[in-house]
Amino acid sequence: MTSPSACQECNTQLAPGMLACPGCQALVYSGRLKELASNAEAAGRAGDRAGEMGAWRETLDLLPPTSRQHQAVAQKIEQLSKISETARPGAPTGGSFLKRSWGALVAGVVLLLTKGKFLLTGLLKLPTLFSMLAAFGVYWTIWGWKFALGVVLSIYVHEMGHVAALVRYGIKASAPMFIPGFGAYVRLHQHPATVREDARVGLAGPLWGLAAGLACYGVGVALHSSSWLAIAHVTAIINLFNLLPIWQLDGGRAFNSFSTRDRWLATAIIAVAWFASNQGLLLLIGLVAGWQAFRKNNVESDPGALALFGTLVLVLAWLATIPVPLPT
Repeated sequence: MTSPSACQECNTQLAPGMLACPGCQALVYSGRLKELASNAEAAGRAGDRAGEMGAWRETLDLLPPTSRQHQAVAQKIEQLSKISETARPGAPTGGSFLKRSWGALVAGVVLLLTKGKFLLTGLLKLPTLFSMLAAFGVYWTIWGWKFALGVVLSIYVHEMGHVAALVRYGIKASAPMFIPGFGAYVRLHQHPATVREDARVGLAGPLWGLAAGLACYGVGVALHSSSWLAIAHVTAIINLFNLLPIWQLDGGRAFNSFSTRDRWLATAIIAVAWFASNQGLLLLIGLVAGWQAFRKNNVESDPGALALFGTLVLVLAWLATIPVPLPT
């Protein structure tokens, strides 16, 4: 959007990027803000929660961060976000920890099985397709085309899990982009308004990745295929690594929404998974999680994200114990 050069109310000259007039304090984009508010209300009446949140998020970019309007819209988005969490499977907030955990896993598998059309939409983006082909070519030279294709597709499913969560929250982002040898990423054009949102967007990737890994495992067992089983194993390792609670990795984003108590519970779950599976990567994840637990985090407990994180750790740890056979 082009920035106005002068205030429509008092004709004061405006510097690029200004959101409020320095002379009369009028909002620079008042017309667009009214339009977005109208769009958000219309989407809300139509039951389009993602469209409603998306319109409100656009208004945040056009409001001064210190203004009362900005704070009111941010609170509105947070309320809608919490409603969205309880209205969709995958981030439940009620019931026992066990029910929340397995409910999240079942929801992830069902979502993957029913999102074939959505998964194809990312492939219609030429940058995504070309970068995927480049990654496929690099991995092909190392492992052969069958194994390379499986790994690339599992990474793609992981990234589309993030995209699906972003769409659900009305957050604008790019389609996945591959970096051969390093994986893939989704570039955000907007950012989650709360750590709870960010945690669910982050964990959506490993959840979809786990569903892909379980599907590969099922096919491998049914067909007695070492290639499919090897892909399932590598998929588990990739997604388990992403649960490392540090920096911008998915686990780090989840830990930002955990209270100190949640962090210790997550560390305990990781320890149990390590003792049960003897998976070396879990030792690293557990050590980092313990270090994070000692750092106080003054946020409310997030049982939904904790249940999902714990489920992912336990099931991915099990899937990662599959021996890596030679592809056939």
